[in-house]
Amino acid sequence: MEKLSDQQIIEYLGKLDGWEFVDGAIETSFEFANFKEAFATMTRIAFECEAQGHHPDWSNVYKNLHIRLNTHDAGGVTEKDFKLAHTIEGIIEGE
Repeated sequence: MEKLSDQQIIEYLGKLDGWEFVDGAIETSFEFANFKEAFATMTRIAFECEAQGHHPDWSNVYKNLHIRLNTHDAGGVTEKDFKLAHTIEGIIEGE
């Protein structure tokens, strides 16, 4: 998978709400009603990550979830990251 240029990343971000390009990765945060909802959503995301063979750097504190995506093998952001970001958005919007 080929690393995207900064310009390509900016263009791809135009198709995602709430995601930013920060220090070589795309990232976003979500707030849920409570810990149970946050963790349940993380579980659904985890199954999709495994299916795509791509795993986020993420953290969860109570009802907040922060997700950071880049492709370590490529040394930056790739189309693989945007595919997973769109999948995550679909899961969140299905809530």
